[in-house]
Amino acid sequence: MHAAAIAAALALSACSPATGTPETDKLRVVASTSILADVVENVGGEHAEVTPLIGAGVDPHTYEPSLHATRDIAYADAVFTNGLLLEPQSLTHTIDATAAEDTPVVEVAEQAQRYGFSPIRLVEDASLDTVWLGLRVDTGKELPVTGITELSLVSADGPGDIFAFILGTFGTPEVVFDSHDGIDSRDATTLPVDAHTHVSWAFSAPGVYEFTLRGEVRDAVADEEVRGSAEDTFTVVVGQDPAQVAPGKTVLDQGHVDITTVYHDGKAHLTLRHDDLGDVDPADAVIAVPTTTLQPVPPERAFRFLGDPGGETYLLPQAVLGNHVHGELDPHFWHDVRAMQAVVKVVRDTLSSADPAHAADYARNTDAYLEELDRADEVMRQAVAQIPEANRNLVTTHHGYSYLGEAYGLRIAGFVTPNPSVEPSPRDVIAFTRTLENLRVPAVFLEPQVAGASSVLTETAAQLGIEVCPIRGDTLDPPGAGPAGTYVRLVEENAASISKCLSERKP
Repeated sequence: MHAAAIAAALALSACSPATGTPETDKLRVVASTSILADVVENVGGEHAEVTPLIGAGVDPHTYEPSLHATRDIAYADAVFTNGLLLEPQSLTHTIDATAAEDTPVVEVAEQAQRYGFSPIRLVEDASLDTVWLGLRVDTGKELPVTGITELSLVSADGPGDIFAFILGTFGTPEVVFDSHDGIDSRDATTLPVDAHTHVSWAFSAPGVYEFTLRGEVRDAVADEEVRGSAEDTFTVVVGQDPAQVAPGKTVLDQGHVDITTVYHDGKAHLTLRHDDLGDVDPADAVIAVPTTTLQPVPPERAFRFLGDPGGETYLLPQAVLGNHVHGELDPHFWHDVRAMQAVVKVVRDTLSSADPAHAADYARNTDAYLEELDRADEVMRQAVAQIPEANRNLVTTHHGYSYLGEAYGLRIAGFVTPNPSVEPSPRDVIAFTRTLENLRVPAVFLEPQVAGASSVLTETAAQLGIEVCPIRGDTLDPPGAGPAGTYVRLVEENAASISKCLSERKP
C-alpha cells in the first residue's frame, strides 16, 4: 500500500466516524457501484457492512475517488469492482494503491465467467456493427483452375440507388455495381475458382430494395460456353425495421455473409452463406442496413459515383474494415439478470472465503436472492413479451444496453453516441435523427439523473413528437429520489417503463 494513501486514510478516520471502522464486528466490504453494493448486501446480510464507493445517482464513468473512499478501501476486508473498464482509472489506481495486501480485490465480471457469464464485445464504431456482405464462388473441383464465374446485376428496384464497390490497396474504389446510371454490361464482376472478395455496399435512401443477380460459370475467361447459370433476387432493408417490413424472414444483420454462386453436379444456384447460419435461401432472408450506417459521401473525386460530397449514403463497409471494430468488453452486464446471478455466486464465494464462520448463512442468502432474481428476470421477460414485435426498438442516449437487448429480445435500434463521455458528432446526430424518422418509434429512453438537462435526445424527440421515457442505466436511485433503490427494483422499473412506452406505435 502506498504510504501517502495510508496516511490520508488514517488521518481522516481519526477525526470523522464512518462505516467500516476497525471497531465493527461485521465483515467490512466495499463495492465500486451502488448496484454492485446492493447485490453484496443481499448476500452478506447481517454479517457484512457494505459501502458503495460510487454512490447512488452518481455516474461511474466520471467519478473521482474522495478521501472517504480511500479510507473505506484501506479498512476493507473485501473489495468488489465491476471490471471491464467501467470504473475510471483514478478509482482503479486508488484501490490498487490502498487496499491491504491480504484483502481480496475481485473484478466480478472476470470471475463471473466461471459461472456462465459471457461478456459482449463493445463496439467502438456503430457504423461498422453490421453485416459484412461479400461475394464468393463455390465450385468444388468441378472446374479447371482456369474456371471463372461472372456475377452480373440484372435488375434493381428501390427508393434509391444501389452501389457495390471494392476498395483497393490505397483506398481507391473499384465500382462493381451501379444502378444510378442504368444497368448494363459494366455492372458485373469476374471471380476465379472458389474465390472470395470483400465488398462495400451503399444505398442512397432508406427503404426496401430488391436486386437480382445472375451468376454464370465458365471453364475460362475466353470460353463462350456457359457451364451453368442461375439468377436470384436479394432483399435489403435500409434504415427501417426489417422485422416489420419483412415479417417471418431471417434477418441478416450481423456477421459475415457472402452472396455465393454454387456450382455442384453440373447445376448452379445462388445462396446467402452466413458464417454461423450456413446457407440461407435469398427468398427467405432480408439483409438489414441500419440507420447507424449513415455516412457523408467522401469528398474525394473517386467517390463521386455515390453522390455529391457531403451528401448522405447508407454504407455497408467491406469486412476487412472490421478487423479492429471491436475493442474492450461491454461492462454494462447488470442489464441481464442472469449475468448478475453469476455475479451473486462470485460474491458468495468471496465472502465465504473471507469469513468462513458464516459461510452457511452466505449460502442461504444467496439461494434466497437467486430466487428473487429469477422473479425479476421473469418480470422483464413478460414485459417485453407484451410489446408488439414491431415495436421492440430501444433508442437511448448511449450504447449501454446491449445486454438488455440480447437477453430479452429488444433491438438496440439507435443511440446518440456510443460513449456517454464523448460529445456526439454531426454524423451521430444525423444518424440518430434518421433512426427516429425511419423507425417511427413511439418513445425514446433517458436516464433520470440527466433528464433535466437539454440534450440531443430530448430536443430531437420533441421536434418529432416522440415521448421521452425513463430508463435506469448505471446507478440506483438515491434515497427519496425514485423507486429504483435496489437492483431488483431497477429491473422492475425498467421493465414497466419499456413495456408501457413501447406498447403503442407512433402514427
